[in-house]
Amino acid sequence: LAVVAPLPDSPAQGAGVQAGDLIVGIKDEKKEIDRGTVGITLPEAVKIIRGRAGTTVTLYLMRDGEEAPIETDIVRKAIDVPSVIHTTIDEKYAHIKLLKFSAETPEEWNKAVRDIIKNPNIEGIILDMRNNPGGFLQGSVDLAAEFLKLGSTVVFEENAKGQRNEYKTERLGKLVNENVVVLINKGSASASEILAGALRDNIGTKLIGETSFGKGTIQESIQVNGGAGLHVTIAKWITPDGIWINEVGIEPDVAVEDNRETEEDEQLQEAIKQL
Repeated sequence: LAVVAPLPDSPAQGAGVQAGDLIVGIKDEKKEIDRGTVGITLPEAVKIIRGRAGTTVTLYLMRDGEEAPIETDIVRKAIDVPSVIHTTIDEKYAHIKLLKFSAETPEEWNKAVRDIIKNPNIEGIILDMRNNPGGFLQGSVDLAAEFLKLGSTVVFEENAKGQRNEYKTERLGKLVNENVVVLINKGSASASEILAGALRDNIGTKLIGETSFGKGTIQESIQVNGGAGLHVTIAKWITPDGIWINEVGIEPDVAVEDNRETEEDEQLQEAIKQL
């Protein structure tokens, strides 16, 4: 069980859970559960980890650089995380945090874009997709259109026979002529990797931060009898330049690690510097 990314302002993030952590044990005293995760299915793990707000679950996490599991107590609470947060830095840089791709994303994204367009002082845009676990492929295609010319290739979908389906931008973007950089880290996965790859391959956008998660496959949900279902991998996605990033990730153009021992956001400061 690997943590792709802890959600912002979530109990997991507050307890110090990090992208890339491996969950090797779960304990919940009220549920009388204390077990390792070898052989556990994802639905089983989710059922144990989730629970009533205010109660505590303990995760045992293996992390790079640590020899023993880290015992982490997490107090559960209801989670309601926006998908887009827009702020302005130094009155001239738009900072768009794209936290996830969800049903609410288009509306929240469009509001952020309108605010940017109304501000005549904006000199550049920081698209921050750190710890964005992704979502539907089409979401990345729709947002890529904001920055790319009409008809630009965003991603290829390739099936087991090598047949490719090409996804292109189908609308006129409002931020095509804006100066933009992208922030990624090892919690950036799936649709966020598609968007980052599309911007770099098409318009040379600089990617700043750490190598991304590396999820280059596409799943489809299939309902079966008895109320069950399957998630079947049906294809792999490939960047416009023909790169399959599965289990490898996308390497940044400017590698910057976030020093967790300081309050400064070194990656964000580098993005400002690049703009």
